[in-house]
Amino acid sequence: MKRVFDFTHAIVREPGRSVVNGIRSAFDAPAYECVIAEHRAYIEALRGAGLTVDVLPPLEAFPDSIFVEDPALVFPEGAILLRPGVASRLGEAEEMRGALNRHFDRVLELEGEQYADGGDVLVSEAEVFIGLSKRTNRSGAERLVALLAQFGRKVRVAETPADILHFKSASSLLSEDTVMATKRLAESGVFAGLNVLVVPEGEEGAANFLRINDTVLVGDRYLRTIEMLRRESFAAQGLKIDEIRKLDAGLSCMSLRWRRSTIRL
Repeated sequence: MKRVFDFTHAIVREPGRSVVNGIRSAFDAPAYECVIAEHRAYIEALRGAGLTVDVLPPLEAFPDSIFVEDPALVFPEGAILLRPGVASRLGEAEEMRGALNRHFDRVLELEGEQYADGGDVLVSEAEVFIGLSKRTNRSGAERLVALLAQFGRKVRVAETPADILHFKSASSLLSEDTVMATKRLAESGVFAGLNVLVVPEGEEGAANFLRINDTVLVGDRYLRTIEMLRRESFAAQGLKIDEIRKLDAGLSCMSLRWRRSTIRL
């Protein structure tokens, strides 16, 4: 039986030089050469975990377009074009359309004032969590519930704590029935029915990790988290993302991942 994190393919996009102008809240601008190096290492990690990676060209008009998970969702059943809730990123979904049409027979989409960002969507074995946030509004979440029903997916809509940018900034899927989250989100009760591991205090950024098949990719600065995962018998691999972190980003948002099923040949 295939698991929700058993992937065969991924889509990524190379960062353009404009990436240094990407949205950020608390850091100095990243260095372009360092972002490129970190992104290339990320691609190699995806390939090392067994994925075939479709690398899209950079989009200079969209500084944040390296974060391909925000304007789209992908599943074995099809893809969904989203509308990230920040004006400068609204054109990114249209730029993703061609790539999604190459890989998927079904591409659904949000419309109008419906805003939803892939960083607020966490997929588990039993259901899809949608976190309401500054980037995902109620009408966007409701539209997503309807679209995901077409893929046979159950949905749980939750509130994201106000000081957290995205739902997945504070939580990620670790196993079929376990998530790892920050203490605050873990204690909110949103994950009722699942096991929850709490990231070590001071390493809250480690809650945005990425499980691909049997590999768990984690920011390499989070040494206690990596040690904890290894104690729990997970194959944790540290990746350097210090410059990418300056763009309020993490590991999950740099790729779209799916298991080959309804692929157009």
